[in-house]
Amino acid sequence: MPVLVMKFGGTSVATLDRIKRAAKRVGVEVAKGYDVIVIVSAMSGETNKLVGFVGETSPMYDAREYDAVVSSGENVTAGLMALTLQEMNVPARSWQGWQVPVRTTDAHSNARIEEIPTDNITAKFGEGMRVAVVAGFQGVSDEGRITTLGRGGSDTTAVAFAAAFEAERCDIYTDVDGVYTTDPRVTDKARKLDKIAFEEMLELASLGAKVLQTRSVELAMRYKVRLRVLSSFEEQSDEAGTLVCAEEEIMESNVVAGVAFSREEAKMTLISVADRPGIAASIFGPLADAGVNVDMIVQNISEEGRTDMTFSCPIDQVARAEKAMADAKAAGDINFHDLLADQEVAKVSIVGIGMRSHAGIAAKMFKTLQDEGVNIKVIATSEIKVSVLIDRKYMELAVQALHDAFGLEKTT
Repeated sequence: MPVLVMKFGGTSVATLDRIKRAAKRVGVEVAKGYDVIVIVSAMSGETNKLVGFVGETSPMYDAREYDAVVSSGENVTAGLMALTLQEMNVPARSWQGWQVPVRTTDAHSNARIEEIPTDNITAKFGEGMRVAVVAGFQGVSDEGRITTLGRGGSDTTAVAFAAAFEAERCDIYTDVDGVYTTDPRVTDKARKLDKIAFEEMLELASLGAKVLQTRSVELAMRYKVRLRVLSSFEEQSDEAGTLVCAEEEIMESNVVAGVAFSREEAKMTLISVADRPGIAASIFGPLADAGVNVDMIVQNISEEGRTDMTFSCPIDQVARAEKAMADAKAAGDINFHDLLADQEVAKVSIVGIGMRSHAGIAAKMFKTLQDEGVNIKVIATSEIKVSVLIDRKYMELAVQALHDAFGLEKTT
């Protein structure tokens, strides 16, 4: 029988009633003739509670035991979902990551999936099981220890299973009914997209849209897994939600697909750095070693052998970046006059595959912000996106103005 993967996030399985609602959706797909692999997250709030327990017990915790504790939330949900399906007379059983097994690297709390053998679950389907309920977010290392994939890792689990089992589709059930042109809480003109290309979704996810985990979209694009984002709280139809798919499946679309934003950004500037070959490596090497996620980078024109280097990073990594630069300076690897951190900025981006073949998109964005009196601090571009760093207090104004300027409330 064809295989369908269905993933239910924490809000979709937050209570026993919601688990029953989700199980009914699974039952509908089984009745259509699918063998179903259900990926479940922990019940809403459970993972945070478990992380808190670990922190209170051992502030300098063993990462292997951290994974053993925080992965247990998904095990509970998987068992409850399997029991609920059995009560509905749907043949189902639960699977923990090590039972499949979901083989991962040994980078505890941020492991990556290396292989998902299909033999065990396929054999059970052959014996009459119709639903395999798999605990998301977790796997097992070569050492036989439980690993976790990082927050939001259940999305990645779902896409990986869809790829491994060559599933017809991977449905991601969450608390929103699809992917929007921007956050509807910022502008009521935001429109739900029927389809969006993998590349656009990947950019939106990496730039602040929280609908899907970035790694899950990367995996879906690599293995051409058709993703559908759906609400678990609304009535469904075959056209419900948003389909994330290959560009070739989208007949027509707006030049700009959406506006993304991130509030939690900081702009850091190294003042008067020696301008010499290798200076960028001397700066960004230590930042990478310190785990600082650098995004936008700008280097000023050199004067008298000195230059300024500006970069952005998440606001919660500012202290880490400051320490990395101070240590590099103390070691004599770099020399700079000062390090300035502006923690009152936000990143706003426009994304669209149509930008590849249309000129003037960046100019239109900059003119729109100029007309609203919004000053641009840093600019970064790629083939299908333009990002700017602006004062955080203007973020919502900028998003609304750009959404209007590019007519995103309309369908092309």
